[in-house]
Amino acid sequence: MIGGVRKIEVVLNLASGGVSPDAPQEAEAILAEYGVSSRVCASSSGDLEQCLKAALDAGPDLLAVVAGDGTARSAAEMCGPDGPLFAPLAGGTMNMLPHAIYGARPWQEALVDILDQGVERPLAGGSVDGKLFLVAAILGTPALWAPAREAMREGKARLAFDRARTAWSRAFSTRLRYVIGTGPRQKGEAVIFMCPTASRRLADDEQALEAAGLDLNGALEAFRLGLHAAVGDWRDDPAVDLSLCQEARVWAPRGIPALLDGESVQLGPMAKVAFVPRVARVLAPPDEPAGAEADVAGAMLNPAAP
Repeated sequence: MIGGVRKIEVVLNLASGGVSPDAPQEAEAILAEYGVSSRVCASSSGDLEQCLKAALDAGPDLLAVVAGDGTARSAAEMCGPDGPLFAPLAGGTMNMLPHAIYGARPWQEALVDILDQGVERPLAGGSVDGKLFLVAAILGTPALWAPAREAMREGKARLAFDRARTAWSRAFSTRLRYVIGTGPRQKGEAVIFMCPTASRRLADDEQALEAAGLDLNGALEAFRLGLHAAVGDWRDDPAVDLSLCQEARVWAPRGIPALLDGESVQLGPMAKVAFVPRVARVLAPPDEPAGAEADVAGAMLNPAAP
């Protein structure tokens, strides 16, 4: 096990949709094999924040969280760049951050892996008007596709159809204006910002976001982009303009729909995006596991993605 990790706190969100009732016992059994001081807190109601605070107040060397992306984001902020090591394990529905770090595998397997041979890595991110994201942010009307996908995932076909119709009715009605760094003023349907942990083209310690402007001129180009996202790399689409980004400004005539790590957010008519170089320290595998290269931004751009 990585040197210096002798005290471990584990927080499980039993209400997140991906954590079984047996998870606390499973976590305790795994930790017992390593002879460390450990404690497991399982939340099934509204005391999740209290569990996180109590875990950090205990002064652990490692905080492991089995929950969804929203909880992982909150826990990373609470750990901070100088706090304990952090392990965001898959326990939600999308699991964007855990999959980007550990690959698409069960949290039990990922936990054993990092306890056996984990290494410390910096976790960088980005912010939009002070709201943190650790994987990807999409600003613009393609963000409206997410509620339709979520309704379909929940088996609510009629609601999914209504949301999809709303998304397409707004798809080409409003174009964003944006400036990446000191570059020229540009316009398009959307702007995507990818964090180093999730970007295929950035190293984990790269000091920038990957920014991509989408200049779509109609439904046919949107369909083509979705096809690229489904079968290849959406970056190869001719409507995509790529660059590195430390900061950006995005504005529109009215509020900007956005997806931050898969979570729908409504922004005001002007938004400021910034790179956050050190959010926390994560305990990660020494080598990228199979499945970690999955393109979460591409999945969000594909209207048919499950």
